[in-house]
Amino acid sequence: MTRKIISFVSIVLLGSVFAAAQTQSSDAAAMEQRMKDLEERIIQLEGQVRQLKAQGAATPAVGVTAEQAANAGAQPETKIPVSAGEAAPSPSFGGATNAGKALNPDISVIGDFLGAVGRNEIMPTRSLELHESEIGLQAIIDPYARGDFFVSFGEEGVNVEEGFITFTALPAGFVAKVGKMRAAFGKVNTLHNHVLPWIDRPLVTANLLGGEDGINDAGFSVTRILPAPKGLFLEGTAQVFRGDSDEVFKSSMRSDVSALGHLRAYRDLNESTNLDVGVSYARGHNDLGSAFLTNLYGLDATLRWKPLRRSIYHSFLSRSEFVWSRREQAPNTQRAFGFYTSGDYQFARRWFVGGRYDHSERARNAVQLDRGASAVLTYWPSEFSQLRAQYRFTRYAEGLDANEVLLQLQFSLGAHGAHPF
Repeated sequence: MTRKIISFVSIVLLGSVFAAAQTQSSDAAAMEQRMKDLEERIIQLEGQVRQLKAQGAATPAVGVTAEQAANAGAQPETKIPVSAGEAAPSPSFGGATNAGKALNPDISVIGDFLGAVGRNEIMPTRSLELHESEIGLQAIIDPYARGDFFVSFGEEGVNVEEGFITFTALPAGFVAKVGKMRAAFGKVNTLHNHVLPWIDRPLVTANLLGGEDGINDAGFSVTRILPAPKGLFLEGTAQVFRGDSDEVFKSSMRSDVSALGHLRAYRDLNESTNLDVGVSYARGHNDLGSAFLTNLYGLDATLRWKPLRRSIYHSFLSRSEFVWSRREQAPNTQRAFGFYTSGDYQFARRWFVGGRYDHSERARNAVQLDRGASAVLTYWPSEFSQLRAQYRFTRYAEGLDANEVLLQLQFSLGAHGAHPF
C-alpha cells in the first residue's frame, strides 16, 4: 500500500513538471528549480510514511486524491482509527476461513467403488459395493513431529487403518513412529488400497500376510538411514507391535509382542531407471497360543523406468515379492511359500496397462496351492479420479477355477499427502 501511494504521488508531481515544461519552455532555470522542490517534497512524503509505519498507524485509504497527495503537510486519511497506545490491526487474508484453517489439519476423502462380473465360489465378492471410503487427517503438530490418521468406512463398519505420530527431529538421524500403522514388511503390505496398481491384492497377501489389512497393529517404529557406498541409499527399520494382526499374529498375553525388521536399498541405475530392493523379517505368536510362533521372511524388488523428457506419457514399473512362512502348529510345523510378479506400462498420458502372476501356498496347509493371473487397464480422467478394469483368473487348491471381471471407480476430495513409494 505504501509503495502504491508513493508511486501515485510521483506520477501526479511529475505530470505537473511536464505541464510546466510546456508552458514555460523559455525559462529552463525556473523549471529546474521546480523539479528540485518536487523531489524534496517526495522525500518528505516518504519520511512521513516511514514514521506512520513505525508508530503502528493504520493503512491509509486507497482513495487518496491528488490534492491531498500534493499537500505535504497533511496527514493521510485512515480507514480504521487507532487510539493512543493501541497496536494497529494486522492484515487478514481470507477472513474467518483463513483463521480456521490455521488450526485444522489437511482433510481428504477417497472413495473406492467396485463392481464384479463372473463367478468365484471360493472368495466371492458383491456385484456392486462401496468397498472403502478413506478419510485422512494429516498435519504438522510442531517443528518436531507430525500426525497422520486414516479412518476407513465400509458398508459394514468403521476401522482405524492407521493413526500415528512421527517424530522427525530425533538425535543421530533417527525417525520414530508411535501409534497404529501398517508394518514395513515388503511393499504391498505398506500400501493403502487406493495406491495399488490393481483392484485386488495378490494371493500371497491373502494366504500368508493376513489379507487386505495385512500386518497392521499398534506399536512403535524406529527408522534410520545407514552408511552406504556412494550412490546407494540404505535404510533400516525396526518395529515392535502388540502382537495382533488378523490371521497372522495373535497375542494371548501382554508379553506376546511381535517384532519386525526391514532393510531397504535404493540405487539409480541411470537418469531414467532406478532399482529398489528390500528384505524383511517378522516374528510373533499365532492363534494357537503363546507356545506357538509364526516366522515370516520376505524379499521384494521394484524396478522403475520414467524417461525425463517423456515422463508424463511413458513409464514402466515392475514389482515382485517373495514370502516364506514358518508356522508352528500341531502336529507339525507348516512351511509355505508364495510370490507374485507384475508389470505396469504407461502408453499414453492417462492410460496404463499391466499384468500380474500369482503363486502361493497356504500358511495352515502348504499342500494347498493357489495360482492366478490378471490383466489390468487403467484410465485417469484427472489426478483426482481413476477408472480401472481387471480380468482375473484364479485356480484354487480345491480344484475350482474363477473367471472374473472387476471394475473400479476411485475419486479423491481434499488434500491427501503423498505416500512413500
